[in-house]
Amino acid sequence: MKQENSPQQNRIDTVIFDIGNVLTDFKEKRFYLELGYPEEIAERLYRATMGSDCWVEYDRGLLSDEEILSLFQKNDPGLASEIARALSDTHGLVARRDSAIPWIRKVKAAGRKVLVLSNFSRKIKRECADALDFLPETDGGILSFQDRCVKPDPIIYALLLSRYQLDPAHAVFIDDTEQNLVAAREAGLQTILYRTQEQAEAELDEMLSLN
Repeated sequence: MKQENSPQQNRIDTVIFDIGNVLTDFKEKRFYLELGYPEEIAERLYRATMGSDCWVEYDRGLLSDEEILSLFQKNDPGLASEIARALSDTHGLVARRDSAIPWIRKVKAAGRKVLVLSNFSRKIKRECADALDFLPETDGGILSFQDRCVKPDPIIYALLLSRYQLDPAHAVFIDDTEQNLVAAREAGLQTILYRTQEQAEAELDEMLSLN
């Protein structure tokens, strides 16, 4: 006879949030447009920087800002000076969302722990600090540059689970990138793919009420 799990056995006790495009807006190409670059140049700047494989090196935290800038400039040497100028101050690249703090407080009011797990660089954290005003509301988490590992590398999920002594079956991870969720599920976590605030919040509400 199949044994039914009790509500306590199934209960989600920890909600883990990604940051970019979940708790904040990550503007990407729009950042360059807002700096006044025309569409064609903004597209090239985006492809050389955030749209390139080199961008993850910011988040990994192993290279200096100068070393990473050099990689970006090699991606489009004709825009070397524009790349340097645009990235001299990234304030505005990550923008605050009014929904972040109320969402976190709602989850905590339901008796759940809140953590963050995000690919994030030291430079962006420093220069976009105003967009991260929700961090003191959380119970901690991992920003990739601090531990020099990035999603979807399995090591970053294992590190989070170990550091906060989490049972992955009792935790849910919300991210807007499917490959990050695949890795999270392989680590045993439950997941929600963020598409819109309304959709993700509704899915989480249902999950918490069912558990």
